[in-house]
Amino acid sequence: MADRAATRRATAGGARPAGQDGAEGRQRRRLRGAGPETVLRQVVVEDHALAPDGAAAVVVRRSVHGNAYRSHLWLVPLPGGQGGARDVSTAGTGRGPRALTRGAVRDTMPRFSPDGTRLTFIRSWPDEPDRPTAALILDLEGGDGWTLVAPAHGVSDLTWSPDGERIAFVAPADPPRFVVGREVTGKAPTARRIARLDWRLNDVGFLDRWDHLWVVAAREGARPRRLTTGDWGVRLPAWSPDGREIAFLADRGPEADLRPCPIAHAVAASGGEPRPLLALAGGVSRVAWSPDGRLVAAVGVAVPEPLDDVMPGLFVGPADCSRPPLALAPGLDRPVGAAQDTDLNGWISDSRPGPEWDRPDRIVALVTDRGRCVPFAFPVDPATGSPTGDPEPMTRVDGRPAVADAACWTLSVAGGLVSVVGTLDDTPQDLMTIGRTGRLRRRSTIGSAWRRGLLVPEMRRLDAPGPGGAIECWLASPPGAGGRALPTIVDFHGGPIGAWAPAPALEVHMLVARGYRVLLPNVRGSTSYGAAWIRPQLGDWGGVDAADAHAAVDHVVALGLADPGRLGILGLSYGGFLVNWLAATSDRFRAAVTDGGVANQVSSWANSDTGPEYCRAALLGDPFTPAGVEKLWRQSPLAHVSDLRTPILILQAEQDHRCPPADAEQLFVALRVLGRTAEYVLYPEEAHTFHITGRPDRRVDRMRRMLDWFERYVLGG
Repeated sequence: MADRAATRRATAGGARPAGQDGAEGRQRRRLRGAGPETVLRQVVVEDHALAPDGAAAVVVRRSVHGNAYRSHLWLVPLPGGQGGARDVSTAGTGRGPRALTRGAVRDTMPRFSPDGTRLTFIRSWPDEPDRPTAALILDLEGGDGWTLVAPAHGVSDLTWSPDGERIAFVAPADPPRFVVGREVTGKAPTARRIARLDWRLNDVGFLDRWDHLWVVAAREGARPRRLTTGDWGVRLPAWSPDGREIAFLADRGPEADLRPCPIAHAVAASGGEPRPLLALAGGVSRVAWSPDGRLVAAVGVAVPEPLDDVMPGLFVGPADCSRPPLALAPGLDRPVGAAQDTDLNGWISDSRPGPEWDRPDRIVALVTDRGRCVPFAFPVDPATGSPTGDPEPMTRVDGRPAVADAACWTLSVAGGLVSVVGTLDDTPQDLMTIGRTGRLRRRSTIGSAWRRGLLVPEMRRLDAPGPGGAIECWLASPPGAGGRALPTIVDFHGGPIGAWAPAPALEVHMLVARGYRVLLPNVRGSTSYGAAWIRPQLGDWGGVDAADAHAAVDHVVALGLADPGRLGILGLSYGGFLVNWLAATSDRFRAAVTDGGVANQVSSWANSDTGPEYCRAALLGDPFTPAGVEKLWRQSPLAHVSDLRTPILILQAEQDHRCPPADAEQLFVALRVLGRTAEYVLYPEEAHTFHITGRPDRRVDRMRRMLDWFERYVLGG
């Protein structure tokens, strides 16, 4: 199959053809290659909120200071917004972005008051890990922020009431769920008496308390009032437009730990028993009221106990529950939400993909399509909630609605403006807006300026012919490499319900700087290519996905771009599984680096925080029958460990609850007994995605070891 190739930004200064000479060629030679210490320079714009009049936005800018993260709120003026009676976007500062907060803090989740004059946000103190997070309020017309509430166990989410007089927030609540003995800060309890499967969660640890909903007046000295209670947790509060109710997500069923299926509830702002608001057979993940409060939009799944090939969709139902919700786009066959893979979004801050009503007859939400993610517009009848047309991407390419090469992470709609934080082409995340022409317009550079002066990979998209159809891949190369065969690292994304985006990950920058090409294939099982691309991989880990991996490598070798004698493989999570599998079932790779990868599906079924449900949705099997155990073992790289002779570096986070150390240790112990070349590196205190979210020195160490391993065994022989 012929390649459809695009070359993007050969260097930091813009697109330059390979082999260009003269002054621009000399400028390229002055660029620095990314190394492990680049982690310490990286900045991530990870979240944002749009002012009610669309005249400004506040973004969360995260950076590294010493050996910890700081994040501060920045105000970004947006000339061309609708404007308002009290425009504070440029008060006393000129027209550029300005920092609103400073210091040794992590400020996150900014939310504008309805009149646009104040912000509420959550603050934590990285240098004081035992200090609970607090909710603060900041007056944008001047003055310092002040603490609204600082509960004993912190704050996890918050939102303004429509009149700006109150704030609803989510915070862990007493009593403890299963703690035995007296609790002492910084010390472990006597024991934990556990009777449910949801006692732990990756990136969190032990879930000793449920999050519940509270309301507090937006003034100093006000006392919060608790609205919900019970053996279940609350997420994502949203006020009704009239201020009488607050929506939230929760699974209040007695077996929520076995078959999780959260639905939307509403509780009176004055207190009382919550009522169901919108329910879907497969669960709800996001909810938003219509402008008049008569309808509710939700992201979720209408199929009971869905498998991995069922896409989250957009639904609308009446707020009085008088009839079932309607699917706005049942034939979309793409996930509503941000399902792409790039570490340039930082991964510490959760995605906020919508839905948001930008007007009574249209809902906006992020949709992931072929690894790209942009806002889609869903037309809707404001009276009935019925779809009035097909959804379309709000971006345009060549004058027509089409998905741009972007990977948006958060969405905000206000004042007639649609804004996102995300990557565009190969550029790190910054604030962007979508104009009437459908062009994504960058409105800030405070998230991407750190990459100036760095050598940037040249990104090429290609389709590799595979046994199940064309495999979309990204090929990252050193600028100016041309058509030479280079040592090549194949990098696999996690999930498998994930997909590589057009923007290259930080580790790709580092590998390219060392002279490698990096092949990033979206093999079968990757999301955003339709259910038919996922379905063959269900219950066949190591089957069709491995075949596609080999086909993608065969293609770049046949093109003369990859040296078949100098190939390596790299992957995190499911990507780590695929590395383990390919290293054990093939001898074509000279080195492997696996990061938090599954090795033994039988033990991982119980050891993972989501093991039983994860294995059910992926059709991996279960341990209740000999046939079920055989199915799990058949998809376990450990079953082939005797054939694994590829030098392998095993990286593992010690507090990884998703892919726990037991898997890595079984693989390493077996390889050591067999006398194979293997190293096991265990990072204390870290969770599953530590190479993106972990302590900076550990991220640097991980990057350095990965680069050294490939240099030793791919280049050095």
